[in-house]
Amino acid sequence: MTEFADTAFSFPTVIFSILLIVVVGYWLAVITGLFEVDDDAAWLGLGGVPAGIALSLLIAVAWLLCLIGSQVVSGGLLVAVPVVAAAGGWLATRGLLVPLRRLFPEGDRHSRADFVGQMCVIRTGAATPDFGQAEVSAADGSSAIVQVRTTGQDRLDRGATALIFDYDKDGEFFLVMPYESEH
Repeated sequence: MTEFADTAFSFPTVIFSILLIVVVGYWLAVITGLFEVDDDAAWLGLGGVPAGIALSLLIAVAWLLCLIGSQVVSGGLLVAVPVVAAAGGWLATRGLLVPLRRLFPEGDRHSRADFVGQMCVIRTGAATPDFGQAEVSAADGSSAIVQVRTTGQDRLDRGATALIFDYDKDGEFFLVMPYESEH
């Protein structure tokens, strides 16, 4: 075990070992609910799979390749091992993600922006500029309880119908306005 730790925390493997520790920390944060896994990895050339999964897999594979390479190569060529490991990890990850894309079909993925323009029903005692929750239905028929806020002096009572017109990313809530349908 000591030899393994020495190899994992010596050059060149230490580069990917540190990144692997960050990945483990990220997944612990995801498990505890501090982060969500919902970004697409298209910027990695690995679209269709959440970025957290794709990047974690890339780092894990590159770490393994670097660990193996550091045992096989010696001398001056050791400097090239991280580059080869990163390139090999990227290629291997692309191949491994092809079957994973089926688990994350893009048509089934919803974003918060999908609710903008939708009608909702206030579910708390009232929705004000400071507090409120509403129930909104997605195009597929599923419903969600979301945080909502009104603008100005608007106050919407429980059961009122409102129109979602914007999403505040910083506050993580939807802006709503009163909506009265014409019968």
